[in-house]
Amino acid sequence: MSVLSQTPSLLLGTRNTGKLREIEVVLGDVPWRFRSLLEFKEVGVAAETGQTYSDNATAKAQFYAGETGVCALADDSGLEVTALGGAPGVFSARYAGSNASDADRRSLLLSELAKKSAQNREARFVCAVAIAKPDGTVLNISEGVCNGRIISAPRGEGGFGYDPLFVPDGFNQTFAELADSIKNQISHRARALLKTREFLRSKRVGF
Repeated sequence: MSVLSQTPSLLLGTRNTGKLREIEVVLGDVPWRFRSLLEFKEVGVAAETGQTYSDNATAKAQFYAGETGVCALADDSGLEVTALGGAPGVFSARYAGSNASDADRRSLLLSELAKKSAQNREARFVCAVAIAKPDGTVLNISEGVCNGRIISAPRGEGGFGYDPLFVPDGFNQTFAELADSIKNQISHRARALLKTREFLRSKRVGF
């Protein structure tokens, strides 16, 4: 039997190429073979109707594992802006409507912040990562948080989503300006995935 056939598979439950790259880099040394939703073009998009990031991450992991028959990892994340009462939060990806672009969402966020008299620009990114089996069993949930602030205009060409607007505490560059080597240590997703990596490294023969 080949080494590859003995290596357990883990489906990364996203078609976002930027997110896939981040996940693969942080989890890169685990003894699992990564697979992508890009291999399963017939599989639809999981509903995100939960009230928390963990709810949504769990629902997505269960859906994709059930649809593909492969143990699946999925995440849900969002930006919480203090001056907006924690919005957009779990609705971050749908903040400007289901068909809006990242630029549309950033523009709406800045316009909503401009309506506030207070100059509080505090914000945080939150991420939850869940792993589920095809039978729906949830194996692990990890969470990560990164605190920072929102700037007045986008900066940087890297990252995706709200990254060009978010400057993490202790830095002067946005997530879209920081080197991947730094972002993949300090971001909300990286912090959740680092906990996930420890779990996966302890499960070398699959589930």
